[in-house]
Amino acid sequence: MATRPLQTSSAGRSTPHNLNVLQRRYHAEFYKTVAKVMALRETYLQERIIFVKSSEMVPILKGLGARDEDFELIQKISDTTGPDPTLEYRTITSARYCLDFETRCIQRLEKRPCGPKTEEPYKRYDPGVQREFEEAPLEMQGNTVVQALMLFKALVFHKVPILPREKLDYTSHQWVCTVLNVRIFTDDRQGVQGEPAPGGVHSDGSDHTMTVLLGSSNMRSDSAVTYLHDNLETTGAPLWETNPALIRARVQHRDFLDTLIFADNHYKRCVTQLNACDPSDRALRDMLVIFTRRPKRDDHGLGHAETQALHTTCPLQIPLWLP
Repeated sequence: MATRPLQTSSAGRSTPHNLNVLQRRYHAEFYKTVAKVMALRETYLQERIIFVKSSEMVPILKGLGARDEDFELIQKISDTTGPDPTLEYRTITSARYCLDFETRCIQRLEKRPCGPKTEEPYKRYDPGVQREFEEAPLEMQGNTVVQALMLFKALVFHKVPILPREKLDYTSHQWVCTVLNVRIFTDDRQGVQGEPAPGGVHSDGSDHTMTVLLGSSNMRSDSAVTYLHDNLETTGAPLWETNPALIRARVQHRDFLDTLIFADNHYKRCVTQLNACDPSDRALRDMLVIFTRRPKRDDHGLGHAETQALHTTCPLQIPLWLP
């Protein structure tokens, strides 16, 4: 699949910036922010799930160093997403990063195709298809809100015990972080129905999953509700066939930067469809989805498709602060 070159776009122009969280160590506000994150981490440690509302996320990200102007720009970034090769109602871009807890840095990795989830609890709508998504533009990589979100997530899951997945290397000090910018749309005029989770009840194969709302328009209030299920729930089941006794959480991203983090191997997930308030216009929902997991072992079914090589044309390296 041909991809566009990485370049700036009309979605909002900004000089790419590398967030240096170490410079925040001399600000009293930084330590107030860390205290807030540690309180959230305590909840995550107990329940392996947190849902953080916009009103709390914005000051946390600013406390970690996100620039004021980047909050406005990130709300427009989904205009740069490209076609999904298998879903007509979704546009998407992708970027891979390495979170190295030994060297305490985040670096961008080279592009790799997204392989089929043959060994994971996911009933694929496109079984066996290896997909290539367009790469995230410079506005995404250089946006300090996105960088602060990766830092925030690392602080939350650092040293939190989880159920290990098969054939991932838990002896590694590195984590592979895939950042997807996803736009889902519904257009009743064209018979297009947006499905945030077309596979029904599923697990994404990561260790820690984070979903962040960037914006929505013409979205009905009952749309895109996320349910987390006990792992006993049947993979692939639509919501209306699930057992209510196995529902462990229900959340809905309504406001900019509403954020969900959960341990992916502790729950299964499904999301209800996107419905339009006004059927004469498109409904849109823009998300960041950030999957973080240990590197794949050599005997993993898709291990051959994964490398730790750094991105040569769009490098990024920012410091990672951990307590």
